[in-house]
Amino acid sequence: MNYLGSRLINLYIFLYCAALIGTAYYMEHVMRLEPCHLCIMQRVFFWATGLVALAGFIQNPQTKGRKIYGFSTAALALAGSGFAIRQVYLQNLPKDQVPACGPSLQYMLEEFPLQEVIKAMFSGDGNCAEIQWQDPILHLSIAQLSLIAFGMLIAVSLFQALRK
Repeated sequence: MNYLGSRLINLYIFLYCAALIGTAYYMEHVMRLEPCHLCIMQRVFFWATGLVALAGFIQNPQTKGRKIYGFSTAALALAGSGFAIRQVYLQNLPKDQVPACGPSLQYMLEEFPLQEVIKAMFSGDGNCAEIQWQDPILHLSIAQLSLIAFGMLIAVSLFQALRK
């Protein structure tokens, strides 16, 4: 990957994140899979990672800027992976230990104080423990696939930041 310029790597990171978001919207609107709170937070971090990479692509900075963009995209992907880890954890809990399901995000935004909504978004609930779809080949849940995607983003971003 040394022959790839930092600008091109930032473009690939952006396109990868855009493809992941597109896949998420396809699953939501075509496959009719309802995203849980943790799924929405993962989307936020895919968006944020992709937008920082897009800024890096547009700006095309030199060494110091390349490191800043690389570490920034890695940090955002790491934060997003935390939500994916939490969801995988909830999905692997025994049935009797799964937290109760909460109301939808739309209802919470209308009826609850913002502090409660944020707490629910960050911790997840029983809805996040439900596996709605699994990859037919690898038998991985969406959260597990998301965790792999975040791991790939972290690796490429760190490569971008640390290379000479």
